[in-house]
Amino acid sequence: MSDLERMAEALALARGAATRGEVPVGAIVVCDGVVVGRGGNAPIAASDPTAHAEIAALREAGASLGNYRLPGCEIYVTLEPCAMCAGAIMHARLSRLVFGARDPKTGACGSVVDLFANPRLNHHTRVVGGVAEEACASMLTEFFAARR
Repeated sequence: MSDLERMAEALALARGAATRGEVPVGAIVVCDGVVVGRGGNAPIAASDPTAHAEIAALREAGASLGNYRLPGCEIYVTLEPCAMCAGAIMHARLSRLVFGARDPKTGACGSVVDLFANPRLNHHTRVVGGVAEEACASMLTEFFAARR
């Protein structure tokens, strides 16, 4: 499947988060062509500041594969990860991160900081940004406009 097709799966999870009143962010983890982890934002429902889509997808992938390290896996997320999620992605040893919309307020892949470009860190995940960017960004814009 292409990056666009995978991002469409993450967008479906983001729509589900929006339906629950959460910021619409969705993520999937793919290993050997199979989705092994899925997540949608849930910090409000869970009363948990770490309940971001990426964290949920990583937790499910780890449980599915029986390992806290996920080498060779890729994560697709509709919004540029924050520093917490970027750190979790690096610690999980994911080979590739694909994200949709940039996050000018908390993005840790170049918008505010670029944790993945720091040469002193011991793992370097390849990053591809801007996949289905318009669809991902418009979902966020519409969500916040409706709440104002």
